[in-house]
Amino acid sequence: MNNQLKNDQDGKQPDNKDPKQGSGKNHQSILAFLICLLVTLVCFALFTNMLKDNSSEISYDKFIDMVDKDQVKEVTIQSSTLTIVPKKQNSKYEDESYYTTKTEDSTALTKRLEGKGIKFETDPPDVFGEFVAMILSVVLPTLLLFGLLMFSMRRMNKGGGIMGMGVGKSKAKAYVQKETGVTFKDVAGQDEAKESLQEVVDFLHNPEKYTAIGAKLPKGALLVGPPGTGKTLLAKAVAGEAQVPFFSLSGSEFVEMFVGVGASRVRDLFEEAKKNAPCIVFIDEIDAIGKSRDSRYGGGNDEREQTLNQLLAEMDGFDTSKGLLILAATNRPEVLDPALLRPGRFDSRVIVDRPDLKGRVDILKVHAKNVLLDDTVDFEAIALATSGAVGSDLANMINEAAILAVKKGRKAVCQKDLEESVEVVLVGKEKKDRILSKQERRIVSYHEVGHALVNALQKDAEPVQKITIVPRTMGALGYVMQVPEEEKYLNTKKELEAMLVGYLGGRAAEEIVFDTVTTGAANDIEQATKVARAMITQYGMSQKFGLMGLASQENQYLSGRAVLNCGDDTATEIDHEVMKLLHHSYEEAKRILGSHRAEMDKIAEYLIRKETITGKEFMKILRAVQQGLDIPENLDDLVLSEDEKEVSNKQDITNSPEEATFVETEESVQTADATHTETEEKPGSQA
Repeated sequence: MNNQLKNDQDGKQPDNKDPKQGSGKNHQSILAFLICLLVTLVCFALFTNMLKDNSSEISYDKFIDMVDKDQVKEVTIQSSTLTIVPKKQNSKYEDESYYTTKTEDSTALTKRLEGKGIKFETDPPDVFGEFVAMILSVVLPTLLLFGLLMFSMRRMNKGGGIMGMGVGKSKAKAYVQKETGVTFKDVAGQDEAKESLQEVVDFLHNPEKYTAIGAKLPKGALLVGPPGTGKTLLAKAVAGEAQVPFFSLSGSEFVEMFVGVGASRVRDLFEEAKKNAPCIVFIDEIDAIGKSRDSRYGGGNDEREQTLNQLLAEMDGFDTSKGLLILAATNRPEVLDPALLRPGRFDSRVIVDRPDLKGRVDILKVHAKNVLLDDTVDFEAIALATSGAVGSDLANMINEAAILAVKKGRKAVCQKDLEESVEVVLVGKEKKDRILSKQERRIVSYHEVGHALVNALQKDAEPVQKITIVPRTMGALGYVMQVPEEEKYLNTKKELEAMLVGYLGGRAAEEIVFDTVTTGAANDIEQATKVARAMITQYGMSQKFGLMGLASQENQYLSGRAVLNCGDDTATEIDHEVMKLLHHSYEEAKRILGSHRAEMDKIAEYLIRKETITGKEFMKILRAVQQGLDIPENLDDLVLSEDEKEVSNKQDITNSPEEATFVETEESVQTADATHTETEEKPGSQA
């Protein structure tokens, strides 16, 4: 008892292993060996009996009779077995022989054979040969069978699953530094996230600096952000910077059709990680197994809850001083179980959000480092035109631009290729096989000019950069591009109201010119309704409801869908307010276009001929009509007065028309879902 206490005081943990456990394993091994030996002996006896040639065996009486009749040529005596060679051979190619068991003593047998003059000899028994034969026939098969049985049992006990198929085995992929090849230099546009993770890397490199003051390594870090922002890339970069093994596993790989497999894989994953410490374990899409056990978020799945419980237990059970770090990524943090997010499990939450203007420029440079570029490339113009785009979108644009350059026979990517790639990614390629009728071209032309003219004549609207009536593969029959003068993070009420009027400008132009409406404004109405509803329910821009919050956002990193938090009567009143706001905006659009009918006709006529016009050409035609000038075929021949030039330049942004690529019609930058929607029409629409 004193020795036991002494060991405890010295900091050594007593051995709590049950001695019965070890003896039980020994008994199992002995029993398995005996079973294998029995099976081998039975099989050996059966095979020996099957291979034995009973036709060559004769009785001892028969042997004596053959000796008396002088039919025996030669006898070989070996232990208790006699091999007899008869004088008469039935085959010319093979010596026929018989064998029998000796039943008389050697002296009597010797006299019998000598009396007949039969040649005989005695062979000593081959002890070594018999020993080897026994080993090959009995011992070796027994050991092989025993080894196979123990191997199968061990794999099943370690999580190998059913019959060693690896069902419960962890499928984590281990990478070393030279295989990942990803560092923080390869990650751009996420400076804040890299700064947060840099502390973890420094801790893995210099743990004594932190342990000296009493700090501990965080057990886990949760990477949260929209899809395509680089969460997985950041995790690999952390492992690459720390130069430690990196275990990568998807959350869905824990779940199988067999019950208990997920928990088994979690145990196996952490066992492997502890063996390779210091290391980093990365679980991608952790919401697949980390969903809240509350029934509101789809709880009640016993298998997933069992896996989650095992993960929680393992995260509590390992020692961070060994350098084991858990990284996880998700774009649905609101559905994760609170027990998973508490300090001691995932200690820190790293937000990997959409990049800002500087971040987009850096991302474009990273993805374009292996792409040949000419001197016309301006990444800042492209970044300004792609507000809200994530890293994967920008990478796709760079690749698309390179493909376009090859198709056009150029040796390097130019700015025009980049601008066209932005259009291809957002609205699709030009649909050259879709031929519109003359009347449809007029409708689409007036529709798009209505959008552009309303935006150009409003003070708080974004500048028009491009108008086209060329159909696109994503269903747009035409669209207007707008680019803000600078990146915005807030929208004023006047800007949102101007946005509503711009959305409804196309429908207003159709009604004014053709005295009817078409299905082409379906997307415009959808976007306008979305903005108007957000103004009333989320932004407090309604006089009737004031500052009351009537809606909340769900899945902010995915759909960003707003859910009403009010009664049915209030929801009805909200619909009425949205209707009033849209009606007012529509009337304002009709008023603006009605007072500038001449400008609209001239611009629409020019657009029908050219199919695509730039922002500068649009503003030049507008000022020329206002000045009473005729519109020539070549706009370079059109000369405006100096006063009109100054007004036109103010309306146009400093970027060249070739740099204008994208329309930004954000609902609100605050929503973190800055959708860039052209005034495109849905598939099947006419304008």
